[in-house]
Amino acid sequence: MTNVIPNMLSTKAAKTLGTVMLATIGLGTMVSAAPPGPLPFGVYDPEGTFKDDAEVSIEHLFLPWEDVFLPSLHDADAYAQERNRVLLVTIEPWTWTVSERNRPETLIAGIQSGDYDHYMRSICEVLNKVQSPVTVRWAQEMEDKSGQFIWSNWQPEVYISSYKRMVDVCRSEAPKVDYMWSPLGFENLNLYYPGDDYVDIIGLSVFGLQRWETNTLGFEQSFKDIFEPRYNRVLGYGKPIMVAELGYSGNAAYIEEWENSIRQIYPEFPELIAVSYFNQKEVYPWPNGFGIPDWRIEHRTDE
Repeated sequence: MTNVIPNMLSTKAAKTLGTVMLATIGLGTMVSAAPPGPLPFGVYDPEGTFKDDAEVSIEHLFLPWEDVFLPSLHDADAYAQERNRVLLVTIEPWTWTVSERNRPETLIAGIQSGDYDHYMRSICEVLNKVQSPVTVRWAQEMEDKSGQFIWSNWQPEVYISSYKRMVDVCRSEAPKVDYMWSPLGFENLNLYYPGDDYVDIIGLSVFGLQRWETNTLGFEQSFKDIFEPRYNRVLGYGKPIMVAELGYSGNAAYIEEWENSIRQIYPEFPELIAVSYFNQKEVYPWPNGFGIPDWRIEHRTDE
């Protein structure tokens, strides 16, 4: 484990994190203020909305391991360095061409046989050459049962062996990279923990959708309402914890409460070292007919 973010995050964060983005960065023109507070703040920001925001210290990239244009990682590295940001790279083991995606059984077989090692190896070869500190997040939200990802809801031992194999492949090419194990945060997440040697930092997901909450639960949820039980489920691992994906959508009052909550230092969350906003539309329908929420800061307010 390397000391990848000196003088950028908290002392605890500096022990582990690192982070990222793609070729679409820098396209926007809007200068946006990050939410108020001292907690380090990151963004997945493919439209470049936060490109001029000095409060952003983490650049988050999502990329498929098939059909990815690897030179774009060097562009992302340059973009991050210019802004004094570190890189978080979420690697998703599929193609973004929906009609060409594997079935889970095919993905599992290909990982177990080593046929897919070259996907991970080729990405990590490039990550080894970038100048920015990097943390790799592979196959996130593995305990989710919604059907969104072909790598989720596997038998735990199958996922764990696959995760370990991919970390080992990446380590062989990029020994300075750190690794984020990133469950959604559900009660069964502990079944998928790969062991301390394969985890430098834990990432969780937190999304607040006011319409869904009031109609399904009968009440609104705050950031703490959603985050606290997820935080407690991973606290025992003794790793720094980050909100790797964050979004919220609702009326102006709902947005304001979330905005004023997410970057605060909470004594009850001493291991929380950073949050990263998902500044993009959702890519998979929410349950109960609530469609595709839009988390982008220009579109997330209902009023």
